[in-house]
Amino acid sequence: MPKVTSKLQLTVPKVIADKYGIRPGDELEWTPAGEGIRVELARGRRKGAMRLNATERLALFDGATKRMREREKSILGERPKPSSEKSGRGWTREELYEDRGLPR
Repeated sequence: MPKVTSKLQLTVPKVIADKYGIRPGDELEWTPAGEGIRVELARGRRKGAMRLNATERLALFDGATKRMREREKSILGERPKPSSEKSGRGWTREELYEDRGLPR
């Protein structure tokens, strides 16, 4: 059972916060209810709405990244992958920069 601090603050028990989706920064409404007090999440947030956990956010991010890459391919077309094989020009990129001491 949480106690009221000298600054009149309370800590929401983790079990309650997890069950109702209460997170740091959320606002709570305190309403007199007869001999007790009713505590609710502030209006503007849907009841029962839970925030996404890290795994769900990562899955959404990965899906968005995949869609972005597919759009880029359709717009730019498939680019040829660099080849280390000698082309018709008689030299490779690696051979060109080999003696210059430059990063590849």
